Amino acid sequence: MTDTARARKLADRIRVVVAETLQRRIKDPRLGFVTITDARVTGDLREATVFYTVHGDETEREASAAALESAKGILRSTVGRETGVRFTPTLTFVMDAIPDTARHLDDLLVKAAAQDAEVRSVAVGKTFAGEADPYRKPGEHDDDVDGEADDEAEDE
Repeated sequence: MTDTARARKLADRIRVVVAETLQRRIKDPRLGFVTITDARVTGDLREATVFYTVHGDETEREASAAALESAKGILRSTVGRETGVRFTPTLTFVMDAIPDTARHLDDLLVKAAAQDAEVRSVAVGKTFAGEADPYRKPGEHDDDVDGEADDEAEDE
């Protein structure tokens, strides 16, 4: 049986330790503007996945990924020393897809806003084909339909 609360706490601690170690101790010039966004630990506390983002182009991302892979041993030993767990989890670094997804959503929102503006500009000065509100509302009487029904009720 796994203790998910313990795994969450360990993941949060790993995220902080890795971020601080990258900032203070790792002096690899290939390491660009790396931000540790999240960490997840398996239920048995044996493997940790650390998610990161890199501010820059594709070459900087690749260089930062290589720098993280080469610093994996130092980071793992620091995590083991700082967390005090019996078995230090193995670290796996994964590029976080959230910024790319957010950028894609922003592009889609800009495109939708442009299409809305185009539709709004086409609609300026136009009128409805029928009435402005084609639906009947309670309390309104239509003379053709209600008038005939009232006449038949009075005849009886």
